[in-house]
Amino acid sequence: MNSPRANAAKLTGLSDTGREGVRAPPNAPADDPVEPDFFSPQVSKARRFFLSLNPPKDRALAVVCGGYENCTAEYAIERETFPFYTLEYVAAGQGDLKLKNRRHALQPGSLFTYGPGVPHRITGDRAHPLVKYFVNFAGTGAANLLNDWEMSPGTASHVFPSNALQGLFEELIASGIRGTSRAARLCSKLVECLGLKIMDSRIPLEAASTPSFTSYQSCRQHIQENFPRLKTLGQIARECHLDGSYLCRLFRRYDHESPYRYLMRLKMNCAAELLLRPGAMVKQVSASAGFANPFHFSRAFKQVLGLSPDRFRRLR
Repeated sequence: MNSPRANAAKLTGLSDTGREGVRAPPNAPADDPVEPDFFSPQVSKARRFFLSLNPPKDRALAVVCGGYENCTAEYAIERETFPFYTLEYVAAGQGDLKLKNRRHALQPGSLFTYGPGVPHRITGDRAHPLVKYFVNFAGTGAANLLNDWEMSPGTASHVFPSNALQGLFEELIASGIRGTSRAARLCSKLVECLGLKIMDSRIPLEAASTPSFTSYQSCRQHIQENFPRLKTLGQIARECHLDGSYLCRLFRRYDHESPYRYLMRLKMNCAAELLLRPGAMVKQVSASAGFANPFHFSRAFKQVLGLSPDRFRRLR
């Protein structure tokens, strides 16, 4: 099992709530950081950090450890319980998950939670081994936090796009491995950010592989790639070969906003970048955003970003 022991923070022991112990590598020096034995040996590559396996009992949220794992074809874990609250997120590969006697297919974008008293079994697909991120945490407010995310222990869900959480998990790992005096606090804040990102990116679990979600993905990508020339909802619907009302229903279901609102956000974010360039004129930026009338452009810009183009330029 590979582990960044040289960079990991010093472990202080395991919480009294867990039955697993902490193991030291064979012949390791007495002051070498050690790993908890709940880590699977069926991992070909890993980046992990360790803050404390005996977190302060009076802290609202305390990150214990976390990381990234490339699982082997034989990867399988089955537990009746776990000492800490855990969020796992699949970045690549496929597998099978059993949570509280319910089975779920794992694929990129899948995420799930477990913790004390939650039986779970995770197995990978031999042809498509799992690549996943995880974070273990505890604290007096940890359970309430998961409930706020609608991810109470024993919940499976899905995010779109499938890489939506990857950047935050990478930052979490980097912050944990650095192990500075502020690492524990920073990692706790990053876990809270993960929860907000989950709520912002989650889609219905059963929808991830449906034809309607495939249509939504295709339309969203079309808007993203062609937003400078797209102007109306009707134009979007025609080019996506869909009825306008159905297109709106797809976006309300999976994106919680209308396709036209998504189009305007893309246009105005691009326009804001152009307005920051030296010598940029509102009339020119308006035309590049597909508006024939600068007044209509200014009104749309203010509706989306909260400021007129002129006031926005004066912020520099």
